[in-house]
Amino acid sequence: MEKWHLMTIVVLIGLTVRWTVSLNSYSGAGKPPMFGDYEAQRHWQEITFNLPVKQWYFNSSDNNLQYWGLDYPPLTAYHSLLCAYVAEFINPDWIALHTSHGYESQAHKLFMRTTVLIADLLIYIPAVVLYSCCLKEISTKKKIANVLCILLYPGLILIDYGHFQYNSVSLGFALWGVLGVSCDWDLLGSLAFCLAINYKQMELYHSLPFFCFLLGKCFKKGLKGKGFVLLIKLACTVVASFILCWLPFCTETEQTLQVLRRLFPVDRGLFEDKVANIWCSFSIFLKIKDIWPHHFQIIISFCFTFLSLLPACIKLTLQPSSKGFRFTLVSCALSFFLFSFQVHEKSILLVSLPVCLVLSEIPFMSTWFLLVSTFSMLPLLLKDGLLMPLVVTTMAFFIACATSFSIFEKTSEEELQLKSFSLSVRKYLPYFTFLSRIIQYLFLVSVITMVLLTLMTVTLDPPQKLPDLFSVLVCFVSCLHFLFFLVYFNIIIMWDSKGGRNQKKIN
Repeated sequence: MEKWHLMTIVVLIGLTVRWTVSLNSYSGAGKPPMFGDYEAQRHWQEITFNLPVKQWYFNSSDNNLQYWGLDYPPLTAYHSLLCAYVAEFINPDWIALHTSHGYESQAHKLFMRTTVLIADLLIYIPAVVLYSCCLKEISTKKKIANVLCILLYPGLILIDYGHFQYNSVSLGFALWGVLGVSCDWDLLGSLAFCLAINYKQMELYHSLPFFCFLLGKCFKKGLKGKGFVLLIKLACTVVASFILCWLPFCTETEQTLQVLRRLFPVDRGLFEDKVANIWCSFSIFLKIKDIWPHHFQIIISFCFTFLSLLPACIKLTLQPSSKGFRFTLVSCALSFFLFSFQVHEKSILLVSLPVCLVLSEIPFMSTWFLLVSTFSMLPLLLKDGLLMPLVVTTMAFFIACATSFSIFEKTSEEELQLKSFSLSVRKYLPYFTFLSRIIQYLFLVSVITMVLLTLMTVTLDPPQKLPDLFSVLVCFVSCLHFLFFLVYFNIIIMWDSKGGRNQKKIN
């Protein structure tokens, strides 16, 4: 009983932090004509409630796609419609067609914040608790600490409750999918992940690890026997779930194509805002958007993304394991973030979720990555007036990880899961015994750099000729970090022996 009392307290702490952050400003508050992401979520409720389904994704006099047109899959639209029914019951003015644009009142803010909290309570938080409880070879206290640290991850809290979005819904479904396939509930896991993709198309970042892990399971069972049966069942589950989600939009070809055009707007270019990926960082030195033709940008980003994730996916298919699956989720999502087309700064949350899943296995490196991922969104968070929540939640998260997992005591080659790699290198370089020390020094330099850049961004005015100087520096420094982590996670994957028999696994 004591375990569940402590777990309840931890969940309440997570909810309290979320609600406290939500009391601050949000994206676009009082800033016409677009009013920011808060207005986007409200406007989708207005559109889905007042217009027939066939008009949701089409431009019209009642649905100006330039004013926060729907650009997420059907499940997001259905969620908006559900919220709209509740909003209409409380106050119809909140979703009145046209006249509700930019609606701001304390009651409506309370309603919108509550919808995010309820989504967290129903989908994301139960998945986090169950995942942590299923971790083997760690004590009950460590499981509770794992829940606390994941729920205190500042990136997701600040974006969902400060900037205002519903990322916890798609990430929660994805986590249920991870739980399902890791526990051999493959059909339920596949269904949950299909729901994640049909809520936000960026969940495609996680799709290849799911595909490779399940395909590897089928190969292991034998494609002439149980493996083939499992493959057919998985295919039917995926097809059926997509048909159910897309049924209202499949009656006409043009309907389906229009939704796809809204989901994948390739005309927007390689990147938009300052984002900590390779293309935005490389553009500091060479304006590739102006030099390369549009179609070539698409091809080159696809090639880089595919090549960077290929080794980990091949390894997972040939040697499917729960540990390999979790680390491949990190590697593939990071490859997509760094190299794919039209990446947004908030997409780093798709990498952060699987990193949270390996927090108990490599606490030092996971904590470091999650700090960097939050720092990489600094320009966006400052734009939303979230400096104080950023500082407080980051400090709370860091203290929780440092005390719960004693991260500074877990920097040996074995704790960093680099022993196999180091032994391989020492066959050719016998004096290669300083890897863990280098990583400790890099962490120290990293933290100092992030703190200094944050202080400079907040206190100094950039030169007139370089108004985006600090934003660009934040993105560039973060990108260097992410490239380092991509190499690190791929080393763990490639040098892991048969899924790490002695590592913590999901039962």
